[in-house]
Amino acid sequence: MRCSRWFAVLAAAMLAAGGMSAGYADTTASADTTANTTADLPSNFQWTSTGPLIGPKPDANHDAVSFKDPSVVRYDGEWLVYGTTASESGGWNLVYTHFSDWSQASSAPHYYLDQSDIGSGYRAAPQVFYFEPQDKWYLVYQTGVPSYSTTDDPSDPSSWSEPRNLMDSMPDIVSDNIGDGHWVDFWVTCDSAMCYLFSSDDNGHLYRAETTIGQFPYGFGDTEIAVWDTPEDLFEASNVYKVAGTGKYLLLVEAIGSDGHRWFRSWTSDSIDGFWSRLADTERNPFARSNNVTFPGGEWTADISHGELIRSGVDQNMTIDPCRLQFLYQGKDPDAGGEYSQLPYELGLLTQTNSSC
Repeated sequence: MRCSRWFAVLAAAMLAAGGMSAGYADTTASADTTANTTADLPSNFQWTSTGPLIGPKPDANHDAVSFKDPSVVRYDGEWLVYGTTASESGGWNLVYTHFSDWSQASSAPHYYLDQSDIGSGYRAAPQVFYFEPQDKWYLVYQTGVPSYSTTDDPSDPSSWSEPRNLMDSMPDIVSDNIGDGHWVDFWVTCDSAMCYLFSSDDNGHLYRAETTIGQFPYGFGDTEIAVWDTPEDLFEASNVYKVAGTGKYLLLVEAIGSDGHRWFRSWTSDSIDGFWSRLADTERNPFARSNNVTFPGGEWTADISHGELIRSGVDQNMTIDPCRLQFLYQGKDPDAGGEYSQLPYELGLLTQTNSSC
């Protein structure tokens, strides 16, 4: 990794001086080092992938060209999948589909959320979860700032409320560090006392804001840089999960590889606001990249991009079972090119093949 020794020395100095959050992550691994291991997550990952399962379905009012940025829960015997779609005209929208079995995913109908009170305009990168203290479902997404809608029934996409904001403006620490990037990909994870809002800036910084369980969804503040690296090595699409039975949390962040293709790095921590230790975070030892994924039906994508692990529950703790890892992700034809909004992203499903359980 470029300038790794300088990063480590500077980080230590800033921590000693109190100038950096204790959540700073170890990003100093070189390409030929193996990751630290945890009790129940392996130090390297192997996956098998389906072919494309969910692609765009244009209709008379929506000239969709992609289905991307998935968020998924198992609810009332069905898979509920929320995602982002882009149109031929370049606009962004949220979309929903549902099915009982993955074999039905490609034929399931799509519902565009601009038909709900969420309305039209820029909406992207959803995260769906049940907030148990309020007996309420939340959909968190980006509108330029972190926004949310609520419902009592996530299987009724028409029932989502109009957008409200988790934060009304960009924190100073983000504007001071974002450069030419974009403030994107908001993700909420809670423990027993606090809720944390993660976000990225496409400029090598992962941010974390916080509020109490009792105040949620209000009061997000104290924004800090939780992890930092080069823009390519710490790009966007962060996920933070509680790893069941381990006392650990797992962090995933999308990176841009040396070949230009997307992949995911990983870290673990003892707390959501703690120090993140590298797990599988190099191109030679990734969390998920084309070089540790087999494609029995043919390699339809060279990108393992913005996705979400299948959770063992649906609530705000974002819990995963380390013995049953599956990752719903976006990929595209390796030969596809052109403007980003027009790339034909579809969803595929990874299943881990080397579980340590």
